[in-house]
Amino acid sequence: MVLFLFSNAIMAQLKSVDYADGNQKLSGFVAKPSKAIKDNPGILILPAWMGIDDHSKETADELAKLGYNTFVADIYGVGNKPSNSSEAGQKAGHFKKNILEYQARIQLALEQLVKQGANPDKIIVIGYCFGGTGAIEAARANMKVKGIVSFHGGLGRDESRTLNSINCKVLVLHGADDPFVPEAEIKSFQSEMRKSNADWQMVYYSNAVHAFTEKKAGNDNSKGAAYNENAAKRSWKAMLQFLDEVL
Repeated sequence: MVLFLFSNAIMAQLKSVDYADGNQKLSGFVAKPSKAIKDNPGILILPAWMGIDDHSKETADELAKLGYNTFVADIYGVGNKPSNSSEAGQKAGHFKKNILEYQARIQLALEQLVKQGANPDKIIVIGYCFGGTGAIEAARANMKVKGIVSFHGGLGRDESRTLNSINCKVLVLHGADDPFVPEAEIKSFQSEMRKSNADWQMVYYSNAVHAFTEKKAGNDNSKGAAYNENAAKRSWKAMLQFLDEVL
C-alpha cells in the first residue's frame, strides 16, 4: 500500500513494508526523501502504545521531506493492534516486562530501515511514550545507532539488569509535570546515564504532562496526558538540532 501526502507543493510517499519475527508477521512504513541528505542517514520511529498511528506516520513523512530515510516500526505485529487504551496498556506492558522481545522487534525494524537504503553507520532512533521507552532500550542494548531521542517516554529499568556502557548519544525530552514518570524513576535514570558513561541530555518542558506531542490527547493536563503546543514545537526543534549534531 502506498500513501501520498501533499504539503507546500512537496510530495512525500509512505510505503508499507512487510517483514517478520519468526511466525509473527510485521508491517511497518518506509518514507524515502526525494533528495537525501549526504551519506543517506536514517531515522527509525517507534510509535506510542497504540501502535502505528497517524502521528508516527506524519513524523516519518516530515523527516523524509527534510532528507532523512525513515521507517516506522511495527512492534506488536499484524493482527495485534490494540483497539483501546486498556489493550494498549496490556500489550505495551508485556514488552516492558519482556524487554528482550522489545529489543528484538526494534532490531528487526532497524534492519528494515537499512534494507530500504539508510546508511547503517548513520542511524538515529526516536520514539514517543512507549516508543520513547523503546528508544532508550536501543541505547541500553548498544544497538548500532548514533543516537536516540525519547519524547515523553518511560525511563524505568529493572535494577537486576546488567548495567552496560552506553555508546550512542541520548536525548530525553520530558514534560516537567508528567505524572506517569515518578521523580525516583528520573533520578534512577540519570544515575544510570552517569554510571554508563553516556553522552546524555534531558530537557524539561514547563506545563507539559505525558504525551505532550500528541494533538489527539486533548488539552486537559489534569488527565495526566495532554497536548502542549509549545512543548511540541520546542521538542521538535531540539530533536532537529540533535540530528544535525549527531549525523
